[in-house]
Amino acid sequence: MLVTRRHFAIGAAAVASASAAKSPALIATSSQALGPFYPIVRPADHDADLTRIKGRSGIAMGQPINVIGRIVDLHGNPVRGASLDIWQCNAAGRYAHPGDTANPAALDPNFQGFARLASDRDGRFKFRSVKPKDYDTPIGRRTPHIHFSIDGHSERLVTQMYFPGEPLNDIDFLLKDASPKESVIAEAIDRLSGDPQALAFRWTVVLGLG
Repeated sequence: MLVTRRHFAIGAAAVASASAAKSPALIATSSQALGPFYPIVRPADHDADLTRIKGRSGIAMGQPINVIGRIVDLHGNPVRGASLDIWQCNAAGRYAHPGDTANPAALDPNFQGFARLASDRDGRFKFRSVKPKDYDTPIGRRTPHIHFSIDGHSERLVTQMYFPGEPLNDIDFLLKDASPKESVIAEAIDRLSGDPQALAFRWTVVLGLG
């Protein structure tokens, strides 16, 4: 009888554990608009360092940042081999895009502005850039943000990453519609020991379908 009860207890625990493992514990990252400035022509240099362009000695203007990210599914499992397109305006608020030519802000010839990355076996990715500036649009001012298009194994997520503590976060017309809003706001972390001049942020992207 004791053996039977023991086996029953073990079996019940296993079922409970399996059930818990299948239950979604995370909330999917909110989608956001693609925006008008996705690159028409991908730059020849599209590596993980947006502050430099191969063949040029200059460095992009503005506050350098490191973004350390991870892509997971609803159960927290890493999504490995996901493809990421990343693009943003420069430190003056200008995109290197023909649709932004009316913008009076200057282009930065040393700013890459776009990167194409892949998540590693743990779902992680990392890139170095400059902090984008806020800018005006015909329907309101945008708070600083970075655009992402992420292709997982079963889902494409188009979204934007925002920075914590920005004054315009409360009124940005796209950020206010994010659900949940917290899912698209990165976390400020300690500067990396190997790159102390750059601010550092961490962001976890949760894909609903992986």
